[in-house]
Amino acid sequence: MNKIEIIARRILGWKLNRWDRWYDFEKEQFIPVSEFQPEENIEHAMLIVERLKELGFSYKTNGTSGACFGDVCETGETLAQAITNAAYSVADNSSIDEGWL
Repeated sequence: MNKIEIIARRILGWKLNRWDRWYDFEKEQFIPVSEFQPEENIEHAMLIVERLKELGFSYKTNGTSGACFGDVCETGETLAQAITNAAYSVADNSSIDEGWL
């Protein structure tokens, strides 16, 4: 799985319906894989922020190239990349109990 797949599955709770689209059970809608680009689209990155907040993570940013969820901080060329990188670090951290994801 790549970074975006891990975030979509473990944080957003989406399931891969076909090779080219996700299914969001909460909103009962399909999301084409090609249209979910959180590293490039700040609106998509903010969906991740909101979901992690719902899961109890605090969020902070320096406003341009750094983002933190709790104690996990990452950087990127843009804020959207930093959010995606930090979310991936949270989702892929093997020390975290995956029961909450």
